[in-house]
Amino acid sequence: MELRPLEKLPPPLRDHDGIPTMPEHEALPWTYLGRQKGVLGLFGLCGMGLFFLPWIHVTLPDAYILSGFDLARIRGWQFGAFVAWMVLVPTILSRRSIAKMRGARVVAAFLSAIPGLTVGIFLAFPQKGGLVPVRFEYEWAFWATLALSLASLVAAFRLGGRLDDMPVTRGTSVGQHVH
Repeated sequence: MELRPLEKLPPPLRDHDGIPTMPEHEALPWTYLGRQKGVLGLFGLCGMGLFFLPWIHVTLPDAYILSGFDLARIRGWQFGAFVAWMVLVPTILSRRSIAKMRGARVVAAFLSAIPGLTVGIFLAFPQKGGLVPVRFEYEWAFWATLALSLASLVAAFRLGGRLDDMPVTRGTSVGQHVH
């Protein structure tokens, strides 16, 4: 074996104790968007945009349109949908290893479910008029938020993918006996 200066050697593929790093713990590039990471990031950005589009079209007693933002300014608790989308994006995009992506599944699922729960509350408890009747219709962005929340929930449970189909960047176990 030829001896070379330490500066010319490649960086070690071992952690602090000298044990080789497991493939699922290897750092991926910042631009890596596979294993549902990019999909969830895109869903979060789209969800933030949908929050500012028309959700409810009121026709009686007056005709006006309310976005998710307008509804949140009136009552306040609807901001949870926007905050959930806003927190989902950096939470997902900051995960740089498969193990960290898989570890963020529960958090991603929770954040993905909050906008759907917000829409579900509107559907379960529709606004009723008192002395003055109220008539309204839900707009497309309202339904799109529900669909996006459900799709994001499915993607969150698949975040990080399976460990048995993981690409190995170095070495292989072919020809080795496992005891």
